[in-house]
Amino acid sequence: MSDPPGAIRLLPIPGLPEVAPGTDLAAMIREAADAAGVALDGRVVVIAQKIVSKAEGRLVRLADVTPGEEAKEIAADHDRDPRQVQIVLDESTRIVRRGNNVLICETKHGFVCANAGVDLSNAPGEDIAVLLPLDPDASARRIHEALSTDGTHTPVVITDTFGRPWRDGLVDVALGSAGLAPIKDDRGSRDRIGRELLVTQPATADQLAAAAGLLMLKSAGIPVIVVEGFPIEGDGSVRDLLRDPATDLFR
Repeated sequence: MSDPPGAIRLLPIPGLPEVAPGTDLAAMIREAADAAGVALDGRVVVIAQKIVSKAEGRLVRLADVTPGEEAKEIAADHDRDPRQVQIVLDESTRIVRRGNNVLICETKHGFVCANAGVDLSNAPGEDIAVLLPLDPDASARRIHEALSTDGTHTPVVITDTFGRPWRDGLVDVALGSAGLAPIKDDRGSRDRIGRELLVTQPATADQLAAAAGLLMLKSAGIPVIVVEGFPIEGDGSVRDLLRDPATDLFR
C-alpha cells in the first residue's frame, strides 16, 4: 500500500496587472509571486487560459468579421450574433451538436466544448472575442521553461471552464500542460485490499485545473494559482488526455 497523500494548498497570486498582447507572462507571474512571498520551485502554476490568449494576441474584433451564409443561418436559428458564430466556425473542425442556443464544437485542438472556446467575457473591449491559444501545450511549455531556471522545476497547467455532458455546471479543465504527467497510470498497482487496478488512470492535469478553478472566479481577478504539496511526476502534454476516436464510443 502506498503512503497516504499529504496536504495540498492552493495559493492565489494577487496583484497581476492587465495582460496585453506581447506581455511576458512568466516574468509577470514570477514578479507577482515574489511580491506575495510565494515560491514557485517544486510547485505547479495553474494559469487561466484568458490571460495566455491575451498575451498571445488571440483577439478578434467583431467589427472585422464578415459572416458567411452558414454563420447567418445558424445565428438566425439560435438568436446569436452572426459575426460571433463565424468566429466559432473558423475555430472549429465540426459542430458536434447545436440546440437551446448552444453550439457544441470540436476545436482544431481536438477539444469538444461550447462555442469552440470563443469567449467575450473579460475581453479588452465589448466587441472583442478571445480565442483559445493556437497550441496551449506549446504555450504551457514556454512558460514552464521560462519559470524553471537555475535548476528549479515549475510545472505549468493552462485551464479553461468547460461544460460536461449529462451534468449541469462548469468545471475547469486542462488545455495545456508541461513539466508533469497530465495523466497518471495506476494500472497494475493494488487497491487497499490487494486487488489489481486494471483501468485506473487519474487525469492529473484536469484535477489540478478543477482545484485551482475554485479560486479563479471571473469577478475575482485571480488568473494564477500556485499548487503546493502536489506530488510532481513525469512530463507530457494535454494531447495525452484526448481520447482516440477509434476508442470513443460517443463519436
